[in-house]
Amino acid sequence: MSSGDEQDFMVLERRLQAMRERTFVGREEELGVFRSALRGACSVLYVHGPGGVGKSALLRRFEQEAKAAGRPVTTLNAYTLEPTPAVFEAEAGSVLGDERGVLIIDTFERVQGLEGWLRERLLPRLPVGALVVVAGRIAPDLLWAADPGWAEALRVLPLRDLAPADAAALLDVRGVADDLRGQLLAFAGGHPLTLSLGAAVAVKDRGASSRWTPARDVISTLLDQLVGEVPSAAHRHALEVCAHSYVTTEDLLREILPDDATALFAWLRRLPFVESSRLGLFPHDVVREVLEADLRWRDPQGYADMHRRITAFLADRTRVTSDAEVLGAVGSLFYVYRVVGSTAEFHSWRGDGEVYEDAFRPEDAEALARMASEVENDESGTAVAYWTARQPQAFRLYRRAETGELVGFCSWLRLYEPSEEEARIDPIVATAWANARAMAPLRPGEHLAVGRTWVRAEYSDASPVTDLIQWRAVGYCLRADRMAWSFMAMRDDDPMRDYLRTYDMHDVGEHAWLGNTEYALFAHDWRAVAAQAWLDRLDRLLLEGAQEAVAVPASSMAVLSQADFADAVRKALRHLSRPRELAANPLTRTRIVVEHGGTDPAKALRDLIEQAIGRLSGDPRADKFHRALVTTYLRGAPTQEAAAERLGLPFTTYRRHLAAGIERVCEELWHHEIYGAVDG
Repeated sequence: MSSGDEQDFMVLERRLQAMRERTFVGREEELGVFRSALRGACSVLYVHGPGGVGKSALLRRFEQEAKAAGRPVTTLNAYTLEPTPAVFEAEAGSVLGDERGVLIIDTFERVQGLEGWLRERLLPRLPVGALVVVAGRIAPDLLWAADPGWAEALRVLPLRDLAPADAAALLDVRGVADDLRGQLLAFAGGHPLTLSLGAAVAVKDRGASSRWTPARDVISTLLDQLVGEVPSAAHRHALEVCAHSYVTTEDLLREILPDDATALFAWLRRLPFVESSRLGLFPHDVVREVLEADLRWRDPQGYADMHRRITAFLADRTRVTSDAEVLGAVGSLFYVYRVVGSTAEFHSWRGDGEVYEDAFRPEDAEALARMASEVENDESGTAVAYWTARQPQAFRLYRRAETGELVGFCSWLRLYEPSEEEARIDPIVATAWANARAMAPLRPGEHLAVGRTWVRAEYSDASPVTDLIQWRAVGYCLRADRMAWSFMAMRDDDPMRDYLRTYDMHDVGEHAWLGNTEYALFAHDWRAVAAQAWLDRLDRLLLEGAQEAVAVPASSMAVLSQADFADAVRKALRHLSRPRELAANPLTRTRIVVEHGGTDPAKALRDLIEQAIGRLSGDPRADKFHRALVTTYLRGAPTQEAAAERLGLPFTTYRRHLAAGIERVCEELWHHEIYGAVDG
């Protein structure tokens, strides 16, 4: 190389170094730890963190600091080393003879198998005063901590994302326009690599809008850097499940990957970008987003299949879990719908830890009434005092974990019949009854529910309190037995109104006034659109981007009065052998047929009627009714007179038996409609 070429090279090197220094932000705490280590606070500094979190940039800064302090520095990138003790010592051995030497090892995960040898054989030979910095994705083995000899000699330094102010500063020095920073920060958070890649794209694309999203090449780069190679397709699928789910447990993995769940869960648990909580495993936000984006682009059908299997598992868990576990189950279920509509605006996804749900106790009554008066008005406080005395089980309280302070509460009143006293004390309840009667009245055994919330102003926007309250509401609706209507009372200025429409809950009928405050009642008829149909609609919104009209409630099932239901059963009996007429029967859109399953509602209705007739044969007192029904409707007697003749009965006796049999079939199917499937 000529002197001119060498000079040009040195100029470029200085320019690169200057740019790196200019774009290095934050990390004051980590730099402080390193400066203490240079002064002898420890002999080994072990830095670990997920890919792209800025380990290499920090190590370059460490190198500058050490050189500025007059310390000789040896820097190794384990990516280029053969993972053997001999090669490693040959490259790093100079530090063993220099008490002021500093050895910096990057990408140590590439030679992680040498960790035991490093700890037991090489590092103990360091001269006092020398410093070794090890940096990799994987946290140090627990054997370091188990050895008391390393207690003072080793300092472990986990490297996390940049603080919000430092992340914003990074975008500033990279020249990102003000109107793009919010969207970039929302996607990247404080992850340095993602911020840098996004900044490079945003600066280059002057036509980018405030709705910036990462392009395919950015996602591909992030996947390579953050995740790297995985051992198998099953491991990749486990990662994708982990990315889609709020938290991943071994039983969830077992549902999706039954043959390898235990081993895959253990593998996920060891990944540097996967963390653990009391609920399960979850990945770094950026890893989650790039895996999600890649799978949706690369394999849309595979993504949809995985989503539906996960939601089926979580929905079933929500229905059967204990009351104490409902919030975690619903939170996990709702997280998979986090990009539907305006969901993200009204969830913080911080509902675990900062606040907690508490049961109502009689001594809480006064505090709840007082909060309701403060948050809304005195009439609201009066209504709360009334209901805490009559339905204490309807209330849930939300407290700050740090102090136990009450910061919000909700109620879900379960109501079976109107009451003049309740209507006088609580106009919201009176209006709910009026709206239900006007649209689709309750049937025997059904109830309606009225939900309300009260939250301190500092938690009224998306917060851990509103997260938990929403999860409790969804849990109530998905688990309630024979609930006809749910009504959510919302103040007229509440920003969540559009959010509720997204979830098929609509401002219906009359509004209520409590004091000087107007309330809209957002309703859902769970007989018309049952829980599974409600979740299926959310699946379509997520997977297909379906633009359903949100101004009109969906209706997929018919809600019939008992008289109309019985009339439809009689018509269905007459049309059992005529599929076209049977398909037009309103019973094909009722709960009994929809829950029976299958793709042919007419066949399902015929099966249900035949089963109901068949069950009469098991009752000796109803055997004559059974024979009348079978002869008339299943064996095709041309007329009732012919049916009576076949049975050898006088016509009036036959008609009495037939009428009694029809009545029994109507009663059984009605019971099935209202209370669920008949056993046996």
